[in-house]
Amino acid sequence: MDQRLDRHLRLERADAKTLRPVEDYADFTVFQTEAWLAFVKETQDGEPVFARLLADNQVVGRFTGVIFRKSGLRILGSPAPGWTTSYMGFNLEEGVSRRAAVDALRRSAFREFGCIHFELLDRRVSIEDAEALGLRYQAVPGFEIDLTLPEEQVFSGMSPACRRCIRKAQKSGITIEQATDNGFVHDYYRQLLDVFAKQGLTPTYSEARVRALVKHLLPTGRLLLLRARNADGDCVATGIFPAANDFMYFWGGASFRTGQIDRPNEAIQWAAMKFWKAAGMRSYDMGGGGGYKRKYGGREIRGAWIRNSRYRILEPLRNSAQLAKRLQQRIGGLGKS
Repeated sequence: MDQRLDRHLRLERADAKTLRPVEDYADFTVFQTEAWLAFVKETQDGEPVFARLLADNQVVGRFTGVIFRKSGLRILGSPAPGWTTSYMGFNLEEGVSRRAAVDALRRSAFREFGCIHFELLDRRVSIEDAEALGLRYQAVPGFEIDLTLPEEQVFSGMSPACRRCIRKAQKSGITIEQATDNGFVHDYYRQLLDVFAKQGLTPTYSEARVRALVKHLLPTGRLLLLRARNADGDCVATGIFPAANDFMYFWGGASFRTGQIDRPNEAIQWAAMKFWKAAGMRSYDMGGGGGYKRKYGGREIRGAWIRNSRYRILEPLRNSAQLAKRLQQRIGGLGKS
């Protein structure tokens, strides 16, 4: 696409049925698929919305988001914080400027979607793009592992301590199995409660959300559920890994504190990498920061979670709401300790 057309880009709301399927685009993510949107719709009581991106009336891409209400106000998330959902945003034809696409969203989101605030996390939108457009953003750190390397090279790229943990798990009798049974969600959430209790906190999402994720994604073949069992056959750790279009992601992991000495968490991570690598995934995005992820050998990445409000007063209200949520989480955890 001729970059001279950038200034002519505009966004026009559209019915999903009138757009090219998201999977037809080379840059689609699992978080933009119909199944994932059904998960978000159920758990956030939202309305999936779509738009075509036009350059002089020629369709050059599409946009995916979800409208939800907060205190009666319409907000557009693509995605929004707290959805346990990563990269959404745009799907573009080759050569179309993503920065110009974000600018088109900035100019037309409030009119096309009738919202008063929008949030955007697009894998290919950089911090430099956000700053060039004068948009507020939060830097999103993370780690990404190259799965195109030979398996032994992926393993050797981990820290020595991490490799020892994986070997210890094997010697301790830890076995990893792929789960498809209804009991997995309950196992995962019991372990998640234990993880948060260690910090005097409560989980940021309910067991019902995990159940909804499995319900919508598992039938698509784009969700891997792993369970670690100790030598006695007890489930001591679990992991959830969605994937599509070259990328696998870490959605969540949990384990009982009493079983962590056998290092089941590291064993699950390694098993997930091998599974999705064999299935053709080329990269592992571990989803957000966290020092413990560094040991797996990935390179550091940084994205921009962009936000824009129609009215200035909404920015401090947004920050206050996030603070209140963190305080509520901590109070809830202390109440159970």
